[in-house]
Amino acid sequence: FGSVGMDRIFLRGMRFMACHGVLPHEREIPQPFEVDVELGLSLRAAGESDDLGNTVNYAKVYRTVSSIMNGESKRLIESLAEEIAEDLLWQFSPLRWVRVTVHKPTAPIDGIFSDVGVTILRRRKDLVC
Repeated sequence: FGSVGMDRIFLRGMRFMACHGVLPHEREIPQPFEVDVELGLSLRAAGESDDLGNTVNYAKVYRTVSSIMNGESKRLIESLAEEIAEDLLWQFSPLRWVRVTVHKPTAPIDGIFSDVGVTILRRRKDLVC
């Protein structure tokens, strides 16, 4: 996703204990979630200037994701991913696109699996003003 040569920042494996899910107990008892984000933007000015003001502050990205994951309970991980993507695009103007993956490795599924998750891609130009 994104154009050839587009620079990227990523944060992978952000872990949270949170209360999200369709079943009532999932919204009461914290369970593990993992979030990955990939941010598409130009990093040329940051690389040439060595100035944090010319890039996206990773700590602020983490705080945005953490606030959503630890905030209001959602029924669907799709909703979490959508809110994260939208907030990141609104908060950080240099971003052209974001890719968000929300993992729910202990989803209540009868069967053996190692992970369940969703990945979404959102572009700045798709934001509704």
